[in-house]
Amino acid sequence: MTTEYVYGNTPCFLHSKKINDAGNEHVDAVVYGVPWEGGVTWGDYTSCELGPKSMRLASGRYSGFLPELDAVDVFEHLTLGDLGDVTINWNDPEETMERITDFTKNHLWSRDIFPIGLGGDHSITYPIIKGLVEEQGKKVGIIHLDAHYDNMPSHGNDMYARNTPFARLYELDGVRNESLIHTGIHGPRNKPESGRFAKEAGAVTITSRDIRESGDIYKMADDIYEKASQDVDVVYLSICSDILDFAFNPGGPPDANGLSSYELLTLIHEFGKKGLVGMDFVEVYPETDVNQFSAHLASNIVLYVLAGVAKNKQK
Repeated sequence: MTTEYVYGNTPCFLHSKKINDAGNEHVDAVVYGVPWEGGVTWGDYTSCELGPKSMRLASGRYSGFLPELDAVDVFEHLTLGDLGDVTINWNDPEETMERITDFTKNHLWSRDIFPIGLGGDHSITYPIIKGLVEEQGKKVGIIHLDAHYDNMPSHGNDMYARNTPFARLYELDGVRNESLIHTGIHGPRNKPESGRFAKEAGAVTITSRDIRESGDIYKMADDIYEKASQDVDVVYLSICSDILDFAFNPGGPPDANGLSSYELLTLIHEFGKKGLVGMDFVEVYPETDVNQFSAHLASNIVLYVLAGVAKNKQK
């Protein structure tokens, strides 16, 4: 197999095809990186701007074959391209948000493809969905898998820090707040007002405990998707690595009582089967992930979603 490189020493994600314009290439899904880390860090939990590169490097070990999912080979059904990274401005968060929106509008949401954003911190989800709303004019439901609400009004004067994107999405006309499902929320790094903000906006909260004690992970996936898809045109999936217990996510924030990798992969595969318009995966910290386990996790997450997307297309 000849390896294509998205940059000089960085392979394309999952051996995909290097592309410069999704409109001129026959691809079903496109990976792109958003190497942005803004404000709100604590201690040594920084470096997620290096996430796209670390995830691409780790992906070189993997095929698209998933024996545990009816022996499906994802790449027999879908062609994947790698579009490289959004350019960012380290000195200007607002300009960076605009660049992300413009990139997704011009290269992704104007095409009939499945976009996969690799972060970066969670602030990138707002401009990605803003691009979807502006380009397609559709009403959007969101499945937000995370330990934290990320819905604070601001961080000091920064309206686009990683703890604010869902506050911005509550304000976005194209998002139906009642179909914004904060899923897997857990842990004391949430603030009391975050739950109140979600309730006031009309968003739905499902905790990690709700998922664990439901007794049926497949029914839970059905219920979450049903809520997210109500009265909207499309459903978008946003995953923060700390949805997982830190036992399964050593390169992410130190949050206990999260989901297992089995629970996460089962949920997102089911969501993919039911129909998604796109996804992102954020908050991997390569400098604290000695064995790059969380970077390797990205390949599994993307493949499980794409396996679901492939089954949805077959329907």
